[in-house]
Amino acid sequence: MSDTIAMWYAEHKHFARLLDLLEKQVVAFHDDDGPNYELMLDVVSYLRYFPDRYHHPREDVAFARMVARDPALKPMIAQLLQEHRVIAAAGSELLAYLQQVVDDIVVERASVEAAAATYLVYYRRHLALEDRDLVPRAHELMTPQDWEAVVAAVPAGTDPLFGEHFEARYRELRRQIALASAEL
Repeated sequence: MSDTIAMWYAEHKHFARLLDLLEKQVVAFHDDDGPNYELMLDVVSYLRYFPDRYHHPREDVAFARMVARDPALKPMIAQLLQEHRVIAAAGSELLAYLQQVVDDIVVERASVEAAAATYLVYYRRHLALEDRDLVPRAHELMTPQDWEAVVAAVPAGTDPLFGEHFEARYRELRRQIALASAEL
């Protein structure tokens, strides 16, 4: 149980670090100060792929178990599940814009900035709400059997960015994360 909660928090921390890197690049984009478009694309690609395949399925099981134990949580959890869909849609839109930029297709700067702002604001607020209000309640409400079901909800696989064996595609992103961590 505590391992799963620790993993939940750790993944949220990873996501927040990636959002920080993305925001730094969005500022460079806004200032026309040489943003790294490939890095931006990698951040958003990872945040679209990994959470939807591994993180959110675990949350879905945890959320259902929590509502079964405390029906008063239903409105908050319904909101969080809706936010998963909004964040996914905003991420897909931003990903499409970034792919166009990388492919040298002219894209209106304001469209990219608006998509990035929407994505960043929603994602950060969502993580904060889960960390502040939901994860502590999960710790209180859920049984060892609930946590076993959460772990079983995800197919076997490793994190392609933060795992031991990362994908080559994310080499530069890992380097940027290490540099950002060193600056702290």
